[in-house]
Parts: sequence; C-alpha cells; structure tokens
Amino acid sequence: MKTPKHAIPAIILGIVASLNSPAQAYNREQLNLLLKNVAAWNEMRRENPQRNIDLSKANLEGANLKGANLAEANLSKADLSGAMLNNASIKGANLAMAYLKKANMSETDASQAWLEGANLNGAYMRNAKFTGANLAATNLRWAKLPSADLEQANLREATLFETDLEGANLRGAQLDKAIFIESASLKDAKLSNNTILPSGEPASRGWAVRHDSRYVTEAVTAPPVFVPPVVHAPVIIPENMPGSEQGKALQPTPEIREVESWNTMRKGNPDTKVEMTEEKLSHAKLSGVDLRNVTLSKSDFERSNLDNANLAGASLAGANFQKADMKQANLKGANLEGANLDRAYMKNADLSNANLTGAVLYGAMLYGANLDGANLTKASLFDANLEKASLKGANLTGATLIGSNLTNAIISSSTITPSGQKATRGWAIRNDAIFTDK
Repeated sequence: MKTPKHAIPAIILGIVASLNSPAQAYNREQLNLLLKNVAAWNEMRRENPQRNIDLSKANLEGANLKGANLAEANLSKADLSGAMLNNASIKGANLAMAYLKKANMSETDASQAWLEGANLNGAYMRNAKFTGANLAATNLRWAKLPSADLEQANLREATLFETDLEGANLRGAQLDKAIFIESASLKDAKLSNNTILPSGEPASRGWAVRHDSRYVTEAVTAPPVFVPPVVHAPVIIPENMPGSEQGKALQPTPEIREVESWNTMRKGNPDTKVEMTEEKLSHAKLSGVDLRNVTLSKSDFERSNLDNANLAGASLAGANFQKADMKQANLKGANLEGANLDRAYMKNADLSNANLTGAVLYGAMLYGANLDGANLTKASLFDANLEKASLKGANLTGATLIGSNLTNAIISSSTITPSGQKATRGWAIRNDAIFTDK
C-alpha cells in the first residue's frame, strides 16, 4: 500500500511561481471553530454533512476534542499529541502520518480510518474501535489498547513494543511484518484463523495459547483491501495563502517518505526551494533521500533511517535526530544548531563545515565521521564515539568532551579545543588522537 498523495502539500515548493511565502495546509476557519467550541463544530457537521473538512497539518496539540465529529476529515500530518479524543469520531478520516503521541482515544470510533505511518506512541485507546482501519507502519510503542476492536485492521509493519492489547479483538487483523510483538501484552486477546501473524502465516490455536490469547475458528475470508482516502482539492482562502492568487491551486508533490518519487521530483527540480518546519518524520524509512538545501527546522526524525541520505546544506536547526540511523549521511555545511543527535548513529557521516553549535551529541556514534571545519561550540559530546573521526579545523570551544572517545581521531593545529586554545600535539596525545600540521 502506498501513502496517498495529498491534494495540498505539507511543504511549500517553488514550482508555482506565484507562491513564494509559507502557507498553512489546513482551513483556518474550520480549525478556529473546532478549537473554540466542539458543540458548535458538531452542529456545523450535522447541518453540512457534505462539507469537506481540511485540517491537514493543523496544530491540535493538547486540544480538548472530546466527542468531536471528525469523521472523514483530512487530518493528515496533524499534531494531535496529548489531545483528548475520547468518544470522538474519526471514522473514515485520513490521519496519515498524524502525531497522536499520548493522545486520549478511549471509546474513539476510528473504524475505516487511514492511519498509515501515524505516531501513536503511548496513546490511550481503551475500547476504541479500529475495525477495518489502516494502521500500517504505525508507531504503537507503549500504546494502551485494552479491549479495543481491531477486527480486520491492517497492522502491517506496525511497531508493537510493549503495546497493551489485553482483551483486544484481533480477528482477521493483518499483523504481517509487525515488529516487537513478543513484547506486547496479548492476554485474552481474540485471534482467529483469519488473523495474519508477523511471519505472514495465519494464527493458530497453539500460537494463541503460547501468548495467553483466545482462539476462534471462523469462516475463511479474503484479506481486506485498504483503499487510500480521497483527498479533495482545498478551498483557497487568501488569509490562509498569503501572497498567493485567490483560486489558484497548489501543485501536489510527493510525500518525503516515498523516497523514490521524492528523489525523482528533486532531480527534475534541482533549484526548487523547499521549506518545511516541524515535520513529523519519526521512525521514517528515508535511506538515500535527497534533502539537499531544504529547510526542516524543528522537525522530528527520532529513530528514522537516514543512512546515505543527502542533507548537504540543509537547515536543521532544533531538529530531533535522537537514535536516528545516519550512516554515511551527507550533512556537509548543514545547519544543525541546537539539534538533538542523542545517540544518533553517524558512522562515516560527512559533517564537514556543519554548524553544530549547542547540539546534543550525547552517546553519538561518530566513528570515522568527517567533522573538518565543523562548528561544535558548546556542543555536548558526552560519551560520544569519535574514534578515527577527522576534526581538522573543527571549533570545540566550550564543548563537553567528558567520556568521549577520541582514539585515533585526527586533530590539526587549526582545531580549537574546548578551552578556546588551538590544539597541540600534546593535547592530541593526551586524548589518544593523531596530530597533524596540515
């Protein structure tokens, strides 16, 4: 299954010459009404059942949406972290890549909802209804789903680390390639011969017994087919689209997670200006993605795979790369000021001339990385592995190197040490590094 193309992109591309300033993807009038009064919102939905609801990429963090009628709404990439959605209806809604971390979704009706790639880390979903919903590639770490109805739901490639599925209905659920299911709680969960296990095989009574689950035999049915939701063209409102021409639609663009399509677009538009902020890309598979010179400030890449990605010259200030895989990634000249690279795996990555001022590199793997000319002023390199890394001309003024491994790292006479002084051969030797005058 592929993530649907959005009729209005979450990013602003210079493909349409008249659109030079950032725009919101959501309908601001609808967002304001929803946030102001849920009862009035529901009345509007009752009076206008055919109205298209566009709340894509809306900031609804911590919002009280208890009992809200969001059925069939476009909430793709919306930030609903910590939101109260208990007893709400998101039936048939598009929540592709939405951020629902620690949201309260008890008793929520999410049947037939499209949640592919959504982050539901720690969400509370007791008695929620997900029948026929697409939860492919979702992050369900520590999510609570006791007694939830997931009959015929798609959980393919979902992350189920310590997920609570006690008493959940998983009859006919598609769990193929789901990961960490052995750490999930499946006590009294209901499975059937139509349930597909992570191995790709149908569930068996023996498997159910071993996982403290219940097993029922039912008539064999064909696996459900999941069809991407239709995303309607947006109504262009001048206040939502500053600097644009009224009625002129934005050109659709591929989603970043569709790496092949995204890279093809970038190749055909090499000089296109790409500006994004606060993108939700945690756990994304972005190996080899072309993000040269993009603006992705304050975006979330936690645990994403960015191996061999090209982020040269990118603006990544304040971005979160905690535990991201970034082997051989090209970050040459990138702005990573204040970025969180806590335990990021950057073996042999190119960070030459990158701005890492104030960056958190706690426990980061930088073995063999190129940090020549990098600005590491006040960076935290506590416990970082810099073995065989090249730090020629790097500025480490005020940086924390406690516990860091500099074995065979290359230090030059132009390297600035944490004291603000130029490195010397003696300083290099004391840190088990190699000194060069070049």
